[in-house]
Amino acid sequence: MDARIPLAERMRPQKLSEVVGQDDIIGEGKILTEIVRKQEPVNIIFWGPPGTGKTTLARIIAKEFKADFIEISAVTSGKKDVEKIVEHAKQNWNLKIRTVLFVDEIHRFNKAQQDAFLPHVESGLITLIGATTENPSFEVISPLLSRSRVVIVKHLSKADIIEVIKRALKAEKATKRVTKAAIDYLAELSGGDARSALGDLELALSLSPKVDVDQVREAAGRKVPGYDKKGDAHYDNISAFIKSMRGSDADAALYYLARMLNAGEDPKFVARRMVIFASEDIGLAGNGALGLALNAFMAVERIGMPESGLILAHVVTALAKSKKSRVTADAWYEAQRVANQTMDLPVPIWLRNAPTKLMKDLGFGAGQKWEAGFHLDKNYLPDEIKDTKILKA
Repeated sequence: MDARIPLAERMRPQKLSEVVGQDDIIGEGKILTEIVRKQEPVNIIFWGPPGTGKTTLARIIAKEFKADFIEISAVTSGKKDVEKIVEHAKQNWNLKIRTVLFVDEIHRFNKAQQDAFLPHVESGLITLIGATTENPSFEVISPLLSRSRVVIVKHLSKADIIEVIKRALKAEKATKRVTKAAIDYLAELSGGDARSALGDLELALSLSPKVDVDQVREAAGRKVPGYDKKGDAHYDNISAFIKSMRGSDADAALYYLARMLNAGEDPKFVARRMVIFASEDIGLAGNGALGLALNAFMAVERIGMPESGLILAHVVTALAKSKKSRVTADAWYEAQRVANQTMDLPVPIWLRNAPTKLMKDLGFGAGQKWEAGFHLDKNYLPDEIKDTKILKA
């Protein structure tokens, strides 16, 4: 193969059995193997992180179907490109040739562009395979999603990446040129992205006849975390962060805090969630938690990064180790539910203001006194719901 072609492209698997790390979808009885075995085209949305083989899988499936494979990127293509592809597909149809259209980063197509696929997907003129790193539930229109199978392409493990690197070294006859420690470091740096690992390997091999950790470090440079502050990684990490604090796992909470801040997440966003957590998950079990979280938020506003990381770590640890109580949160949600169902119930007359003599004569505010802790032995709730318990404590 032409050495001018990037190593990652040269090492791209040509059949399902060569794909690494996707045992959940490839193998006896697994979805992709069955689709290929039955030779019945299925519209597919591949959802997974970068460098996990989404494009490769699309190409293999098209090859197995003996179809005309057309590949476009939603970043550089528009509705007119789709129209040209449709015309080409019609010609293929007349020749009894299947057309598989692969749309990389399909989530970047807007609604109108995605709508353009629908009639041709429905008619079977085009078999659509999309690839996305974002949750298709949010990024792909419902009609298109309902006509497709969503297939999750999972994150590659470190062991998977090491396997990919070793295959590449064997193919390039360069196994003895790279130390075991360098292979391990390459896999560590890749973040589960095989394409990234092979790119770093290729550059390291070009820099030195013998590749050790130092050559890998030089080739890789400083890796930028694959973290989009508006994408799934943002929501996944903050979810894991909150749940770790809720589960009183300070180690995990600190870990996800570090991941978010290292990726450039706004520390004020994290601090705001901590303030909410203090009332929602700690509440009455630790009345000082809200003040602590609020002080952390104000400190982050005034101090800035990177020092704010230490402040957040301090308070995250305290929140994670604090006792938890959902009493006030549950009461608030119950209060909202009851209120939404009974908005038209009148406030008891004796609880109302009585700014005029007439209103006093009618019983408005009857028996009330302006005294601390003053209580009348009456129902403070409207009579219709007088026995409702909102605060379960």
